[in-house]
Order: sequence, then structure tokens, then C-alpha cells
Amino acid sequence: MATNGDKAYELMQAALGRPEGSGDWLEIDQARIDAFADVSGDHQFIHVDPEACRTMSPWGVPIAHGFLTLSLLTKLMESVPQPPERREGAVMGINYGFEKVRFVNPVKVGSKIRASSVLAAVDQKDPDTLQVTRTVTVEIDGESKPALVADWVTRAVYAG
Repeated sequence: MATNGDKAYELMQAALGRPEGSGDWLEIDQARIDAFADVSGDHQFIHVDPEACRTMSPWGVPIAHGFLTLSLLTKLMESVPQPPERREGAVMGINYGFEKVRFVNPVKVGSKIRASSVLAAVDQKDPDTLQVTRTVTVEIDGESKPALVADWVTRAVYAG
């Protein structure tokens, strides 16, 4: 009898290469950037000093840390539509890593970002575990180039 992992694998195999859609917009404000600077220890002026940015930065305003944008992938992907049948029996998802990450365009303070994804690969590691790779693009509202593009690898664990 097929396990929940087997069923999810078949559903994902059929969806390979297809866009999964886009999520909700999230505004990146100075408070979020400052909090990330405190947590990461990266207080470079291009992130935290609006006055210095006005005169010394090519963008004229603070920009989000690239790693802040990357760290928001979990939040941004929450609202990307996923067929519920792929999650049936899922117990947990685990970050496994990234095949590739590119920071294409800076996220200026006050910008809105959202994620869109394409299911790039799925491998069945055992009857209850799938390794899923998505190409995630973080778009910036009103910009022609995205903030980042990442091939994100996760493990999905299912109850038999």
C-alpha cells in the first residue's frame, strides 16, 4: 500500500517545472532591518543609517541585508498556494540547504517583497521522506529585477 510520502512524491513529480504561484506582499520597514542588524551584528551604514545613505549610498536610502531577505523565505512561502493533497500526512518540514542563492537587486527600505516558486526537483529518500527543491524568486513590487533567486532544498517528512 502506498504511504503518504509515496502519494506526495507522485503528485510532486507530476508538477515538476510548473509555477506554484506567488504569495502575499510583505513590507520591509526600517524597524525590521534594524532588528536584523542587531541579531546579525551587521550595522553597516547602508542598512541602518538613513542620513549617511542620503549622501553616500548609491540607493539614497537604507537597504535590507541580503541575508534578511533570504531569512524571510519561510514567511514569504507561507502564502504561496500549495495543493493540500501534497501535505496530507506531513509531520514536518526541515531546511536542508541551498543549491544556489543570488542576490540580484537590493531591497530598499519601504519596499514590498513577495515570493514565487517553481517546483524544480523531488527525490524520495525513503517511503516517508521527500527531498524537495524549489526555485524561489523574491520579487520587489515595482522593480523589474527580483531581490533574490534561490534553489531551496527542504526535506518533507510524512507519517506512513
